[in-house]
Amino acid sequence: MWGFLGYYLVATTEPARHPDVEERMATLRSHRRPRAQETSALIGNLAGAAVEDVTRLGQAWLRAELRRGDFFHRPALDALLAHQGAGHRIALVSCSLPAVLAPLARLLDVGDVWCTSPEIRNGRYTGELSAPPMLGERKAAAVELTATTNRADLADCTAYGDHVTDLPMLRMTGHAVVVGEDSTLTRVARQHGWRRLPGVPR
Repeated sequence: MWGFLGYYLVATTEPARHPDVEERMATLRSHRRPRAQETSALIGNLAGAAVEDVTRLGQAWLRAELRRGDFFHRPALDALLAHQGAGHRIALVSCSLPAVLAPLARLLDVGDVWCTSPEIRNGRYTGELSAPPMLGERKAAAVELTATTNRADLADCTAYGDHVTDLPMLRMTGHAVVVGEDSTLTRVARQHGWRRLPGVPR
């Protein structure tokens, strides 16, 4: 969502004010806060924006990222393609928003998307959320509902997570994979013998 927010702010701000956008993004990133508060703060920047405009910019952002190259984290993409090759049903479960995830899901041919729901009134974002962010226990509930709907045994399901808030989801499935170097997830992965994938190089 950070990448999209920067793209959105630049696209909706006069060129002369683009340095202000960079400063605003730097300020947002400098405030370390819980993931739920971070998500709310990011979506707050969309207050007053028309849903159709944000949707259009979400599609444009993804096209721009793909043109730049190296958009996908290769180990995670390879894992997703392997699951699809085996005929597994894929669900994206993320605290991001629909405008970001919908074009990505179409590109990856993923049918199930669970994400944070921004509040919308009269076709515009209010800057608030209509429900708590898709984090923690909400992710676990989404995974459980997806499995139930598709008559899948959770013991046969695989979950991938890269943040400590993904623990409830990871613990719910029979096969958990930790992506990256989150200290808590790394420790729990060692305790339970979970598989690991490298994180995104920084």
